[in-house]
Amino acid sequence: MPQAEANGLSIEYETFGDRANPALLLIMGVGCQLIMWPEDLCQGLADKGFFVIRYDNRDIGLTTKMDDAGAPDIMAALTAQLSGEPVKAPYSLDDMADDAAALLKTLGIDRAHIVGASMGGMIAQLVAIRHPEITKSLTSIMSTTGNPDLPAAKDEAMGALLTPPADTSRESLIAQGVTMWKVIGSPKYPATEEELKTLAARNVDRSICPEGFGRQVLAILSAPARNEALAKLSVPAMVLHGADDPLVPVEGGKDTAAAIPGARLEIIDGMAHDFTQALVPVYLDKIGGFVSQVESGRAAAE
Repeated sequence: MPQAEANGLSIEYETFGDRANPALLLIMGVGCQLIMWPEDLCQGLADKGFFVIRYDNRDIGLTTKMDDAGAPDIMAALTAQLSGEPVKAPYSLDDMADDAAALLKTLGIDRAHIVGASMGGMIAQLVAIRHPEITKSLTSIMSTTGNPDLPAAKDEAMGALLTPPADTSRESLIAQGVTMWKVIGSPKYPATEEELKTLAARNVDRSICPEGFGRQVLAILSAPARNEALAKLSVPAMVLHGADDPLVPVEGGKDTAAAIPGARLEIIDGMAHDFTQALVPVYLDKIGGFVSQVESGRAAAE
């Protein structure tokens, strides 16, 4: 895959479709590499007439690691947040949004549909807030506003996300990934055991950076709520959320949609916090349908 020099980073990315078509940028969540966006979804969006870009965020995958920032202390940051104290992070979600904007600029793309999932949804929101001139539309998936009054993740989901593997062997790393995705997975659209093992193995074999994951968590914990800034947006927006999400409860999606003027809210029964093959048709229908309507000028009317 190619790399782009953007915002002081070497950003690993991959594209699908004709470069002459409208651009669509996919931003993944905390600790997740670009391969978490299913290829069938990326190709399906390309087949709908879009130039699709997926990429590794800073500190993950094959993009530049921020090793000079040192090892993060997630538990200390969580304790500080619960105590109402400020959380210190080596970089912010704003910085990560600027990475996305810089990537588009480096690729020579003036405007794009911005689509983000989980932490990627937070970053996508900030791209729209900080760089409205490049944002054709915003799609925020399984994400939230950062409003501290919203329900927290369920204990079992947070535990699955933060519990380290038994050791650093490939087998343990894969097992930890499988366990995590089972806990936060969609009850109506489950992945097969083979699918989970294959996905976890691909992630482990491509790149492992637990410190990068931790620094991304600190960026999330240090971010202020975005409600007021989202209320000033004037771009077409859709919020997509699973009704059964244990990691980012559905109230986060509802709050996001309520904050953005005219935002469309799509709540999917039986969907949780993942991108299984069974969910690809759902994502393709909702994302593809929305961005196609924006391109045709019909989104605001529906």
